[in-house]
Amino acid sequence: MTSQTLAAETIADPYSNPESIESRFRRARFARVEALIEQALDNRKTIDIIDLGGREIYWTVGAEFLARHRGRVRIHLVNLESDLVPVRDTGLFEAHAGDACDTHSYKANAFDLVHSNSVIEHVGGWDRIGQFADNVRRLAPRYFVQTPNFWFPLEPHFRVPGYQWLPARWRTHLLQMRRLGFYDREPDYRKARSIVEEVKLLTRHDMANLFPDADIAMERVAGLPKSIMASRAA
Repeated sequence: MTSQTLAAETIADPYSNPESIESRFRRARFARVEALIEQALDNRKTIDIIDLGGREIYWTVGAEFLARHRGRVRIHLVNLESDLVPVRDTGLFEAHAGDACDTHSYKANAFDLVHSNSVIEHVGGWDRIGQFADNVRRLAPRYFVQTPNFWFPLEPHFRVPGYQWLPARWRTHLLQMRRLGFYDREPDYRKARSIVEEVKLLTRHDMANLFPDADIAMERVAGLPKSIMASRAA
């Protein structure tokens, strides 16, 4: 996930405002994650969750739920070494340096649940996206993967309506001209182009093919499909 390093250096912190629309949607979708965790806890006294590309701050959306299961849940945060952030709650989290697309990092079914929120669209080209999906499916009997929907009118990273549907050179030019969404203005063409091409939004059809054994659900805003959630229960 070399492209994640670029994103981490460029993008503003989307978790800093608990009242933001991202935070509200994150709390709503976490109910699906809770159900998968509870299913795992029904079968085992303690469980291990691997969060591919995740950060400790994300899990504040489920703080009360996790507090109720304190001592029974361990969450492993896997990021590129350059993206590693020391964890504060060492009783709940562990930080690991690793590539979420590497299908040799851990044994099959080494965990009880795989979690990934808005990461798959940042891992690189289609080969890398496929490797990421294969890794998710093999690491645990349960998984939850969320990603923004390519067909939702507002691009969620750059916050420009229809931005993802424009040619890459137009998107690059816009980012050279002004700050867009979470990204600062980038006058250098090559850097701006790299930032633009780092985000590859997926469709429901893409997700269904990447995760053929998943339940595919759509998160909607005003009836429009905002994001895609692929989940598999054991």
